[in-house]
Amino acid sequence: MGRNRLEAFSDGVIAIIITIMVLEMKVPHDAGIEALRPLVPVFMCYVLSFLYVGIYWNNHHHMLHTVNWVTGRILWANLHLLFWLSLFPFVTGWMGENHFAAVPSALYGGVLLAAAIAYRILQQSIIAAQGVDSSLATAIGSDWKGKVSPVIYAVGVAASLRRSWIAQALYVLAALLWLIPDRRIEGALRKHDG
Repeated sequence: MGRNRLEAFSDGVIAIIITIMVLEMKVPHDAGIEALRPLVPVFMCYVLSFLYVGIYWNNHHHMLHTVNWVTGRILWANLHLLFWLSLFPFVTGWMGENHFAAVPSALYGGVLLAAAIAYRILQQSIIAAQGVDSSLATAIGSDWKGKVSPVIYAVGVAASLRRSWIAQALYVLAALLWLIPDRRIEGALRKHDG
């Protein structure tokens, strides 16, 4: 089976996730600038989550370009990733509405950790199907960002129960690591095609 349906479905789910997140930001009933003050934490959470969903979409897009055929294992691994990404609107809203309180911050980090693990499972499922000499296996190499990020999320979850601002800083740090363009897969595909 080709990858087109998998890509289209994933793109649709991710687009819906972003739409739900923005709809969670409630419009103030007052027209004054002061009415926006309570929305600042919600907006900050939205920006962070938008970055994360965008990072996942971008990397997912590149990763799927390495897929020659889709197996049942890849389909289920992809659904597993989409499940965790679909929880972003909930944890984003809860953390924002509660001004980065400990338990919502911990759950946010838990969802980040679960999504990172799910992404890794999808990546490994693709490599298992395509072979250890595949474009994806060659491109990711040691994948230091993929190994460091879950550790950052786990430390963030633990830190959130004592000092939630440390957790927030760690979540931002991990996003910044991934925000720097990762051209490994593009390079491997060019090398493989050329």
